[in-house]
Amino acid sequence: MHRATVTRGALASAVVIAGAGGLLAAAGPTATAVTNCTSPVYKRQFYANTTFSGTPKKTDCDSAIDQNWGSGAPASGLPADNFGVRWTVTRDFGSGGPFTLPVTTQDGIRVYLDDIRKIDLWKNISATQSKTVNLTVPSGKHTLRVDFVNWTGKANVTFAYKPVTSAGADRIKPLVPTGSAVAYDTATGRAKVSWSKNKEMDLAGYRVYRRPKGSTAWTLRTTTTATSYTDSSLPLTGDTYYYEVRARDKAGNESAGTTDRPVTTADRTAPGAPTGLAVTDSSEKGGLRTGWSAVPGAASYRVYRAAAENGSYTKVGTTGALSYRDATAEPGVTYSYRVTALDAAGNESARSGAVSGRRRDDTPPSAVTGLTVTPAPYGFELHWDPDPTPDVARYVVYAGDLVHSDDENVCLVHQVEWLFTDTTSYSYRTLPDGEERCFFIDAVDDDWNSHWEWTHEPNIVSADELDTTPAVETPDGGPVHLTASAGEHGEGPATLSWDTVADATGYRVHRWDPDTGAYEELATVAGHSFTDATAAKGTTHYYRVTALYADGTESAPGGDYAILAP
Repeated sequence: MHRATVTRGALASAVVIAGAGGLLAAAGPTATAVTNCTSPVYKRQFYANTTFSGTPKKTDCDSAIDQNWGSGAPASGLPADNFGVRWTVTRDFGSGGPFTLPVTTQDGIRVYLDDIRKIDLWKNISATQSKTVNLTVPSGKHTLRVDFVNWTGKANVTFAYKPVTSAGADRIKPLVPTGSAVAYDTATGRAKVSWSKNKEMDLAGYRVYRRPKGSTAWTLRTTTTATSYTDSSLPLTGDTYYYEVRARDKAGNESAGTTDRPVTTADRTAPGAPTGLAVTDSSEKGGLRTGWSAVPGAASYRVYRAAAENGSYTKVGTTGALSYRDATAEPGVTYSYRVTALDAAGNESARSGAVSGRRRDDTPPSAVTGLTVTPAPYGFELHWDPDPTPDVARYVVYAGDLVHSDDENVCLVHQVEWLFTDTTSYSYRTLPDGEERCFFIDAVDDDWNSHWEWTHEPNIVSADELDTTPAVETPDGGPVHLTASAGEHGEGPATLSWDTVADATGYRVHRWDPDTGAYEELATVAGHSFTDATAAKGTTHYYRVTALYADGTESAPGGDYAILAP
C-alpha cells in the first residue's frame, strides 16, 4: 500500500493516491484546485460578496478584462447582485515608461499597481461610467490588481493597460536585449546572430549592427522583429568583426547595444600580386637573385621560373623575404621569373609580371694571340687572331710607352679604342718620330669580363716607330700659332687653322716634301685657315705657315702636323 504524508499547512488539500485497489482519499475537508495562470493572462476570482472575503466560489484564467454580464450572475453558483470579481497579474514591464489605463464599469472598480490604488470608482450606479488614468510604470516586474463589484442591476466592466508610443511622450530607451550570441559557419562563411526576446510592451523590433575590429564605427546590417539574423555579407578575409543588437520601441527610442560578440571569418581572399620585380644580383657565386616589393598581408612568396617570358613556369622556391636567390640558374642562360604572394591562410595571389635575367658569367675570355705591330707612316698597323671564346663581345686596344729600367721594362699603357669582334685589325695613329711603343689587345665577353682585368697577364708587343720628322726644324717664337688636324678618326682632309697675326696682309702655307727634303709652298691665303685636299692618306704630313706683310717681308713660320689614316 502507498502512504501519503500530509504536511502542516497543506491539511486543507485533498490528496488522491492511486493504489492497487483503486482511488484512496486522504482524510480532510474538500479541497480547492490550485489555478495557475501564465502571465500576462489574468488570474480571475469570483466572490459571492462585495468585500472579497472568504474563499472564492470560482477561480479561472482570463486573457482580457472585457465582460458584460447584464443582469445575470457572472458564473454558476453566484448571485446576480452583490458579487465581486478580482483579476490579478504579475508581469515584466521591461524598461517601463508612460502607460494609459482606460476603464468602463457598472458598478464599482478599483485598480492597484503594486497594492497602490491608481483608479477608484467605487459606488453603486445605474449607468456605465468611464475613466482613463495616465501613469509611469517603473521598469521590471509589477503586479496589477483589478477589483470589480456589482451591488444591484446590470454588471459590465472593461480595463486595459497600454504603453504610450508617441515620440513626444515616451523618451525611455528599451532594455538592452539579453542572451546575445553569434555562431560562424566556416563552410558557408555566414554568421548567425541570436538573442532573447525583449520584454518591452511597446517593442517595435531589433537592429543588428556590425563593425570591423579596430573601428568604432557601427554599420546597420538589418532591422527585424525576429530574434536572430544571418549575415551572409562577411568578407572572407580572415578578419575579425563584432556584432551588437539593440532594441527599438514604437516611439523610436533605441536601447544601448548588447555585449560585442566577435567572429573571425574564414580567409579565402588571396593577397595582391607582387610588383616591382627586378633582377638584383647576377653574380656567378651567388646565383641569380630576384627582388620585389612587399605585398600587404603576405606571409611568404613563391618564385616561378621559365625559359622564356611566355613559357611554362615551374616553382623553384618559397621564401619569407623580399628576394630569392636561384642558385640553380646556369651561368650565361637567360631566365624569366614570376612571383606570387601567400597569406597566413595559404591563399595564393595571381602571378606577378615577368622579369628576365641572366646569371652572370665570371669566366673571362682567353688571351688574344697572334698580335703583330707594324710601323707605318701614320703610326702602327695592328693585327691579331680572332679570340675563340664563344661569348667574346669586344676587343680593347691598349697602347703606351715602353720605359726601360735596370730591373725591368714597363709598358705604361692607356685604352685607345673599343672594337667589336667583327674586326681583328686596327690602325693606330701616332707621330712617327722613332720612339719605342708597346701594345696589347684585351678580350672582353658579353658579361664584361676582361681577360686583362682578371689575369693581369697581357701579351705585350713592342715596336719602334718610323721616323718621318722633317730634316729641317721649325724654329720656335714665330707669330703664327698653327693647329693641324685630320678629323676625328684621321679620315681627312688635313685642316689648318691659326690665329690672326697683327699687320699681316696674308699667309703662306707650306708642306714638307720628303722626296725633295724641303717645305714646298701650297698656297697663299688671306684668311687664317686652309684645307689641304691633296694630302695623301696613310701618312703624316708636316706643315708650316708664315705671315706676309705689306713691305714684302715674311715672318718666321709656325709648324704642326696632321696624321691621316689609311
